[in-house]
Amino acid sequence: MHQSDDLPLKEETAMPLGDPKRGLSFKLLLMTILFVMFADILIYFPLISNFQKDEIEKRLRTGVIAAHALTAYPEAPPRDIQADMLSQVDAYAIAVRTDGMKQMVAVADTPPTVDRSIDVRQTSFLDLLSEATNTLLLGDDRTIKATGAYGADGEIEIAFSERGLRRAMIEASGTIFLISLTISAITGMLVYYSIRFLFVQPMRKLGIQLERWSHDPEATAYHVIPSGRTDELGHAELAIASIQRRIGDMFKQQRRLADLGLAVSKINHDLRNLLASAQLVSDRLTSIPDPTVQRFAPKLVSTIDRAITYCQSVLAYGKAQEAPPNRRLVALVRLANDVADVTGISHHASIEWVNAVPDSLEVDADSDQLFRVLLNLTRNSVQALEQTADSAMVKRMTISGSREGSVVRIRVADTGPGLPEKTRETLFKPFQGSVRPGGTGLGLAIAAELIRAHGGTIVALENQPGATFEIEIPDRSASLADARSRKTG
Repeated sequence: MHQSDDLPLKEETAMPLGDPKRGLSFKLLLMTILFVMFADILIYFPLISNFQKDEIEKRLRTGVIAAHALTAYPEAPPRDIQADMLSQVDAYAIAVRTDGMKQMVAVADTPPTVDRSIDVRQTSFLDLLSEATNTLLLGDDRTIKATGAYGADGEIEIAFSERGLRRAMIEASGTIFLISLTISAITGMLVYYSIRFLFVQPMRKLGIQLERWSHDPEATAYHVIPSGRTDELGHAELAIASIQRRIGDMFKQQRRLADLGLAVSKINHDLRNLLASAQLVSDRLTSIPDPTVQRFAPKLVSTIDRAITYCQSVLAYGKAQEAPPNRRLVALVRLANDVADVTGISHHASIEWVNAVPDSLEVDADSDQLFRVLLNLTRNSVQALEQTADSAMVKRMTISGSREGSVVRIRVADTGPGLPEKTRETLFKPFQGSVRPGGTGLGLAIAAELIRAHGGTIVALENQPGATFEIEIPDRSASLADARSRKTG
């Protein structure tokens, strides 16, 4: 049953998307403002240092004009004229040096003692920073002597109070702060809405879809539909959509397996009873003295016994896993012949059967489980060869084996049409690895599980005529990885 879009999410599992103070965009806004303010602090001191230099140079330029006007007098200018010029420059004294001679062109009645000297012509960047910091933190009633250029080779000196300079620097600092705050707010808001539109809202929508999908993973209505974006969020949408499809397919397979398990449980109950009756009849056949009956009766009894054992283990496979292998030395050539007799391939009218297993080859394995593996592979080969309509085609099935140290290698090969390339990736997965129409793929899945229980591997070889499966089973005293490493070493 699909969850309706109108139904609210459970309170304990719903994501806290409504609190803007906890949202990514709000945090990004704060971080942007803080970073811009930090950048403004880094550029504040160079700005205020240049401002101080400009203020001093402006005083010096005004002082140069005043000095030219005062030196035009043939004698010392009147005191009222000097006072007016000093007021224009906001200074205590003005002096010029030309041709090595210093001349005081204007001076207050009681000039204060000079506390600091600044030569704007020879001040470095670090000196500017130091002078500006000194003025802001300590400047108030001190007197500064500033020196600058006067004409081509002269210089001018003015002495003035630091108080006015500091007041102007404080006012400039306030202006810089307001401008920085405005830039930070505008930049932050632009970044906030840009990130909100480009990332936060799509991520929030994606989060809501995932939250709803988590309550009903089989509902395709909650699957993420990729927006076609080419950035990281677009790649994430593609990946999530792919994961949702795979999980949905997995749930369908699990439901199918559950339904199959229920059906098999019901069939298994009645099938065991039927096989038990057949076993009673087959036991009576062993007492008939007819040679033909005596020849086939043991095989019939053995086959029915195996069928009963399989029925008893079906539920175990569906609930958990196969029983651990009961390993012992098995003559592989005899086991292969038993498989041929059960499948009827040894007397097949159109398929040649070849048992190429050496008579002396013994494998350390569970005979019943290995029989099931060979039986599944043989039946697949027989069905593939029987479906081939070409009468000129060679139809042959071969079981061969060899031992290399502590590892036995078994090959089951046929000359049929081979394995389609698209089925190789899912060859040993139930309901996915079937190589023929209508197949379930359970036979290969069971075979792979049984071989893994022996510590071995089963693979489908490539570049072979027809289909060739290779099985490797190590002895109990060795592992397959160790045996391979010793071989390559």
